[in-house]
Amino acid sequence: MKFDICAPILGFEDVKQVTLEKIDDIFMKMQCTDNEHISFTLINPFVLREYDFELPDKISKTLDANKNSNLLVLNIVLIQTPIEDSVVNFIGPMIFNTDNNRAVQILLPESTKYGVAEKISTFLKK
Repeated sequence: MKFDICAPILGFEDVKQVTLEKIDDIFMKMQCTDNEHISFTLINPFVLREYDFELPDKISKTLDANKNSNLLVLNIVLIQTPIEDSVVNFIGPMIFNTDNNRAVQILLPESTKYGVAEKISTFLKK
């Protein structure tokens, strides 16, 4: 599925359109349509932890989203070997409106309880 990026992704301001492809029940791949060398592994944060935040009105408007919109929330993960050393960016989630194929990355306030590089092993059951 293709999505138009409606606000710049931090550090990747030239990325205007991406495809989203399911890897498995937890991971997805976000690929830039203009540059095959730019791709991100995304993770469903809800399989790891309780995760909630308010979507700012400005972002809702950018996504053309309302309370009935189908929004997909995913986080960028930096995959490492072994997988337990991978880190998740919980403070900069990607929000996808699957109704109109718009997407944005938002930055949660620093006062949030989430981190920018939390080890995935923190959330794995032992």
